[in-house]
Amino acid sequence: MSTRTQTPPDAEPTQRTPLVVRTRSELRDAQLRWALTGPLEHADPDAGPGQRAVVMTMGALHDGHLELVRRARAEAGPSGQVLVTIFVNPLQFGAGEDLATYPRDLDGDVAKLAGVGADVVFAPTLDVVYPDGDPVVRVSAGHIGEVLEGESRPGHLDGVLTVVLKLMHLVRPDVALFGEKDAQQLLAVRRMVRDLEVPVEVVGVATVREPDGLALSSRNAYLSADERERALALSRALRAGAAAADRGAAGVINAAQQVLDGADGVVVDYLALVDPVTVQTVADDFSGRALLLVAARVGTTRLIDNQAIEVSPEVQR
Repeated sequence: MSTRTQTPPDAEPTQRTPLVVRTRSELRDAQLRWALTGPLEHADPDAGPGQRAVVMTMGALHDGHLELVRRARAEAGPSGQVLVTIFVNPLQFGAGEDLATYPRDLDGDVAKLAGVGADVVFAPTLDVVYPDGDPVVRVSAGHIGEVLEGESRPGHLDGVLTVVLKLMHLVRPDVALFGEKDAQQLLAVRRMVRDLEVPVEVVGVATVREPDGLALSSRNAYLSADERERALALSRALRAGAAAADRGAAGVINAAQQVLDGADGVVVDYLALVDPVTVQTVADDFSGRALLLVAARVGTTRLIDNQAIEVSPEVQR
């Protein structure tokens, strides 16, 4: 099983309105129908079933999610099945976080998915995903879940991995696509799939940004106009860090930190340059590919972003 970053699709998906299923039995029926006839009414009788690709979301879909679905369509091929899950998972929210107010708009999400390649939307209720209440047995993210996001949001990545594994068992995909904006989540999912021998290929898809650099996020809807302008400091800091790649690891952090220090109304949670596999902070003499990660609160909204950087050893000037 391999994990990779998907290349752009060759063609735009055909128009199709996805079938919405809410229960396990409805999901099984949709899977069986696809296995027997192809992708619902859009079946190619000569092609046979292709791959099943899944995009897991909490809804409040934006263009970043839609890009994941387009890439999923390219992965699945014209005879494959693309399934989008929409479920706000309480296990990944901590005390005082925005579970109750997290934006929910299933009808709007389904309308957005029409025409981008989704065949099925699985939108289960809480009792469908957790029929016995809070699960007693959960997945642990290990050391990946104890640093950065894990330190700021204890138990968050454990909750993510638990629901991802449950959805993988329910959906039984060949390919699962995740956005690279949630870098630590993507690394944790890849490690879970590898460590637990889950027969799913994990594909990372590049972060989608607004023209001014702001990374797309469902939580951007919480930002006022002034806060949105302030939030641009995160992407500016990442670009400054990338521009300082020839100054070594310390130079990358210093350049990014200077931008954040000068940003009014931005409260930094963490800024770190880490190994892209272990999520451990790199040493000052590190050289090679690394991830520059930032999390900050703008107003009451917590945002994350990251940038891959090829770090060179510091050169004495």
